[in-house]
Amino acid sequence: MFTYPEHQREHPITPAKAALLLVLCAIWMFTGLVGHDPWEPYEAYGFGLVYSMLQMGDWLVPSLAGMPVMDKPPLFYWTAALFAKALAPWLPLHDGARFASAFYTGLTLLFTGLAGRELFGKGRGWAAVVILLGCLGMLVRSHQLITDLALVSGCAMMLYGYTLILRHSSKAALWIGSGVGIGFMAKGFIAPMLFAFISLGLLSFQLWRNGHYLRTLLLALLFALPWLVVWPLLLYLRSPQLFSEWAWTLNIGRWLQYAGGGDYRDALYYVRILPWFAWPALPLAAWAVWEARRKVLREPEFQLPLVAFLVMLTTLSIVPNIKEVFALPMLIPLTLLATAALATLRRGAANALDWFGIMTFGLLAILLWWGWAGLLLDNHSKITFWLKQYHPGYQPSVQEASFWIAAASTVLWVAFIWRVGRSIRRAVVNWAAGVTLLWILAMTLWLPWLDTGKSYRSTVLDLKQHLPQKYHCIAGAELDDVHRAMLQYFGDITPRHYVTSDCDLWLVQGTALLPVSKRAKWEVIWDGGRDTAPGRHLWLYRKVAKR
Repeated sequence: MFTYPEHQREHPITPAKAALLLVLCAIWMFTGLVGHDPWEPYEAYGFGLVYSMLQMGDWLVPSLAGMPVMDKPPLFYWTAALFAKALAPWLPLHDGARFASAFYTGLTLLFTGLAGRELFGKGRGWAAVVILLGCLGMLVRSHQLITDLALVSGCAMMLYGYTLILRHSSKAALWIGSGVGIGFMAKGFIAPMLFAFISLGLLSFQLWRNGHYLRTLLLALLFALPWLVVWPLLLYLRSPQLFSEWAWTLNIGRWLQYAGGGDYRDALYYVRILPWFAWPALPLAAWAVWEARRKVLREPEFQLPLVAFLVMLTTLSIVPNIKEVFALPMLIPLTLLATAALATLRRGAANALDWFGIMTFGLLAILLWWGWAGLLLDNHSKITFWLKQYHPGYQPSVQEASFWIAAASTVLWVAFIWRVGRSIRRAVVNWAAGVTLLWILAMTLWLPWLDTGKSYRSTVLDLKQHLPQKYHCIAGAELDDVHRAMLQYFGDITPRHYVTSDCDLWLVQGTALLPVSKRAKWEVIWDGGRDTAPGRHLWLYRKVAKR
């Protein structure tokens, strides 16, 4: 374990402060899980898979509106379906399913904290949790119904297992193998790839080149084996075609085709977004590496997170699909490096970060209150006009419970930052508290406005009211998966994936109408949708009766 000079150490966290931080984590983690519909695009798509699983009872093959969806294994969808079913007596299915996100986020925080404590000593576990809590990239995504959260949990568990190797713990292989398995069952082959490359990368350092390390890796593979084999085997026994579609067409074959194509225009995408996505972990991690530059390659506490971050950055940058949400695993090693910075960060830099956070979040909180009041009072300002135009269906109103929660949270935040003791740790604690305040304000005052613009409920219900009383079937060949999921959930409408002669209704998505050659056979009977999102408008056609 890496140790710091006496003058650089902070006092261990007291039980009272630990309880306060635990409350902060719980508020951050559970706020925003309930009270709104599945939001597009990720939540609507993910919940569509969960809903189909509950409706059809097929837990082996993920499906959406009756069609198999084979890009990812179903672990996260299993978990969400179990939470939705267990909480169904008290919560709508989509709200209950979202507790799977809290479950995996909680695991991520837990194992990140454990890894921080193993690497840098007692008291550093809480620091790691608070830093990860404050990362801007975690805020929204960790409250959404997305399978990437299970992958991040697996990565945190895996890195914790690597830290146990340093003190020859017998549990290291268990946590490494379980982390690899959970990651595999969440997102497929990316987790085993990260395991393989991190393990090889650590062999570059002499401390890791020993028999215990190699035996631990082999034993970890044994622990990972059930996760890696059982579901794929059952899928193959059910349908070799679906197995081939998952393993080759949508994963291995796609990656090889992308690698052979040589088109890496987005290879630096994560480098461009990490400065804001990983704030404040990234600058703190950079400072830790710089401060320990003479010994960073000799200390295993730095070797592990550095290798893990570089492997994740490189691997995730050369896969076919590159999106902001896929950068979440990189926050774990960056957070561990940032944890090391707290012992060496200059007080001037810590105070600067602290005051920057207080001023930033204070100003943003004022703007959120002012914008909400402007909508409510219709103050005719430009920003109020723009907000109304952006979500024209929104009707401002005061929801008393939300208002008092927002008001109490604002007052408590002011009291919290005023009472936090002077220490290097103060900056990251205040930052996490500020992020939490903004999230509370967004999920209370602004939740109705956000839900109006991101929910498909009103569109689907309006469409359902305009359906003819009698019709044979609805064709919907052009509909994307998000619309199919929400049509099934809110309206019990399942358009066919193709157009057949017996379909007398045709639901078309997009801004363009039917081709000229087909317009004479069909007439528009309804159109609607979320016009603020390009390509989201819907058109319902009815076949013209022959005369």
